[in-house]
Amino acid sequence: MSDDTLAEDTDVTMALHRAGWKIVYAENARAWTEAPGSMSQLWSQRYRWSYGTMQAMWKHRHAFFERGPGGRFGRIGLPFVALFMVFTPLLAPAIDIAMVYGVFFVDPYKSLLAWFAVLALQGFCAWWSFRLDREKAWYLITLPVQQVVYRVLMYMVLLQSWITALTGGRLRWQKLHRTGEVGLDVTSTEAVQS
Repeated sequence: MSDDTLAEDTDVTMALHRAGWKIVYAENARAWTEAPGSMSQLWSQRYRWSYGTMQAMWKHRHAFFERGPGGRFGRIGLPFVALFMVFTPLLAPAIDIAMVYGVFFVDPYKSLLAWFAVLALQGFCAWWSFRLDREKAWYLITLPVQQVVYRVLMYMVLLQSWITALTGGRLRWQKLHRTGEVGLDVTSTEAVQS
């Protein structure tokens, strides 16, 4: 593990891809972690992840010119990371502004219909993902809140990360405040089987 970036897991994944290793999804893997307990902690965590991902992309930018697995990652993987982790989320405000503009100045019914159609498509994709992972679909009830709160938080975090990166600013680790409130009821037999 390298400490060159604030997203060491992203950095090591990119390094493994460049070295020709195969990264696989471990469907039955389990990990216990403590999530941020407040909006400010969530902001700090996502800011660190966002900025760290940009650092990892910058660190591995030369992969674009490499041959073999490193080059494939550089020409395919890095653009996908840039597109879906950096550029696309920054377009979210434009979509919201276009929807509000359409409601007030074009056709409110068509604009709202289009916006709800996009929400429905996102809902279907989320439901399908939950089904594939055998998760309870009940949790999808929070999807509208994600659209209003989490997405806005994420594009503000991304904007702050961009500004920090472009101005040459440095970001500290911003360690998450641990509360120890995570409850886990695991018997010793289950722990041994894991």
